Amino acid sequence: MPLLDLQKLTVGLSRTWAGFLRDWDRSLRAGNYPKTARYNYLLAAAQLGRYLGEHSPDPDAEDAADDPCGVTRVHVETFQAWMIETRSASTTPNKHKGLQQFFKWLLVDEQVIDRSPMERVRQPKTPRKLIPVMRERPTAHAGTSPVCAARKPHRRCRRSGCSAADRNPPW
Repeated sequence: MPLLDLQKLTVGLSRTWAGFLRDWDRSLRAGNYPKTARYNYLLAAAQLGRYLGEHSPDPDAEDAADDPCGVTRVHVETFQAWMIETRSASTTPNKHKGLQQFFKWLLVDEQVIDRSPMERVRQPKTPRKLIPVMRERPTAHAGTSPVCAARKPHRRCRRSGCSAADRNPPW
C-alpha cells in the first residue's frame, strides 16, 4: 500500500479543500519533496479541514470547512489546542510546520489569499521528557560486579579490588 493516498487523505473534505490539496501535492512533487514530507504536510492540512467541519466550536468554521481561503488565525490556534489535547503534544509542531507550508503556498504560489492565517501563530512547545539519571556508583565500572570483564588492570579495578582472575573470566 502506498504511503500517500490522496483519495484517502481527502475523505470527508469539501471539493474545494480536496482540489487545493491535489494541486498542492502536484506542486510538492514538482519541487521534488520526499514522499514522507508530502504525506505529513498534506495530512496536517487535511486534518485542519476535517477539524473545522466536525469538531470546531467556532460558528464561523463552517465557511472555512468549505474553503481553506476562509481559515483564520483563530481557527488554526483552536486546531492546535485541540491537537495537543487529543493527540501527542509532540506531533503538534509538525502539524504547525505543515500548515505554514500550505498557507504559504496558497499565499505566494496560488495567490488566492492576501494574508496567511499562520502569521503570528506560535509554534507549540514540545514537552521535554525527563529521563532518570543513574548515580555514578552503579555505572562507574560496570565490570566490577560480579566479575570484571576488563582485560587489563585499570584504576577502577585497583580501587574496587578486582583480581586478575576477575579480569580474565574463564569463558
